[in-house]
Amino acid sequence: MKSKRFMAGKWRRGIVPALFLVILILFTVKINQTEKIPLVETAGYTFEKGVVTQILEDNIDENGTRVGEQKIMVRMTTGEKKGQELETTSSAGYLFGAACTVGMHVVVMQSVSGDTVITTVYAQDREMAVYIFAALYLLALIVIGGKKGLRGALGLVFTFVCVILIEIPLLYRGYSPYLVTIVICVVTTLVTMYFIGGATRKTVCATLGTTAGVVIASIAAKLFGMATGLSGWNVSTIESLLDLWYTGGIQVGELLFSGLLISALGAVMDVAMSVTSSMQEVLVQNPKLTRRELFRSGMRVGRDMMGTDSNTLILAFAGTSISTLLLDCAYDLPYRQIINSNIIGLDIMQGLSGSFGVVLAVPVTVLVGSLLLRAPQEAKAEEAVHKEEKTAAVEETATPVLEQKIV
Repeated sequence: MKSKRFMAGKWRRGIVPALFLVILILFTVKINQTEKIPLVETAGYTFEKGVVTQILEDNIDENGTRVGEQKIMVRMTTGEKKGQELETTSSAGYLFGAACTVGMHVVVMQSVSGDTVITTVYAQDREMAVYIFAALYLLALIVIGGKKGLRGALGLVFTFVCVILIEIPLLYRGYSPYLVTIVICVVTTLVTMYFIGGATRKTVCATLGTTAGVVIASIAAKLFGMATGLSGWNVSTIESLLDLWYTGGIQVGELLFSGLLISALGAVMDVAMSVTSSMQEVLVQNPKLTRRELFRSGMRVGRDMMGTDSNTLILAFAGTSISTLLLDCAYDLPYRQIINSNIIGLDIMQGLSGSFGVVLAVPVTVLVGSLLLRAPQEAKAEEAVHKEEKTAAVEETATPVLEQKIV
């Protein structure tokens, strides 16, 4: 009987996640059915794979630099010319082309029109390397983390899928990057926390803390942008993004803040879950803690995490500015020019806004945790008190009867 009730309860608990998954899949399929406006002419061009079989003419100088193009033979492994060897070229640029060697796997931009074939090497084929390293990371996460690692990997995959298959199509349709990103952050946080902690109060606390941190980061970024006059219109890729604005009405100005929230999500999520888990463990070890004592314990844990996690975000964005700072140093630019440049200002805004979200997520998470996590402990304490009172009442009732029997 108990096993049947257990299975029925488990089945009912699984209905909500299953229903959510079905709705999410249908929604994803629907929003991806969008006819894209062509920005460049790509008719007749395909990107195919091949292997370099011969270097016909190299472009390396005596001093080791490359000038001009390589002439090479490539055996095609995909496309219309699969199995054939084609003579093609590879430029010496750092953005396109590759320093080809015999046996290198490359991606070839190919145009076929009748007997005419035009090809050029686009880049080294990196697809398999990307898949292998991603698989190794997930494997390490699962082997070291066990079931928790597996659930964390599922949460990571879910987040990636949501960003690529849900957020990007919605942004392309012209929806507000602010609102879309906040919703995506809430959904991915809830699912990731559910994978890790299950349907528990800890999951709810961590999700609310993460959501608060992300919202705070967005508000801080918006205020910083208003104060400094910075927005998505000041990014280095604005010339290309203007085409999206003209043709599709995409809200380019908010894209910067959308990327900021996605970047800050991981650190905020880490703080919220770590603080919540610590508070729950403290409460398990000492169930008699009051809400105020639990709040103080949570804040002590959170303060230790603030410094490291805020540094993580600031250093991450600072790392992306190393090349720019080196160029500024080489050109000996004045400090006033550097501090007021758009690129440096945007990096500072992203680092500080994300850190605001991390820092202020701590008190919110602790406050929510002290309220929600303490509730079941209080219920258990009241239940224990009631049991003690009942036991005492039974003993008091039984004592006179026992005395009469003795007499």
